[in-house]
Amino acid sequence: MAIEITDKSFQETVLNSDKPVLVDFWAAWCGPCRMLGPIVEEIANDFEGKAIVGKVDVDNNQQISMDYGIRNIPTVLIFKNGEVVDKLVGVSPKEVIAEKLQAHL
Repeated sequence: MAIEITDKSFQETVLNSDKPVLVDFWAAWCGPCRMLGPIVEEIANDFEGKAIVGKVDVDNNQQISMDYGIRNIPTVLIFKNGEVVDKLVGVSPKEVIAEKLQAHL
């Protein structure tokens, strides 16, 4: 299951992780975000133990969104060693997201 990431937990959960981290930036009012949500959950299950998969609600966590220039949602960032190594904007098929995450394991 994807974990909730907040402004407070971002440093520990994402930047200090020894595993790749996929972060889905979303909002409850965003239709495409709701389409991507189940895909992110499937990826969280598929990569359990290999990578961390989390979600950031942009309405409640504006600092992270500003820090990473999130202007369109959904946006998926993949972090490795505290750095952004890949980015997807909009709804992408599960295979595309999984392939990008797999490349950083």
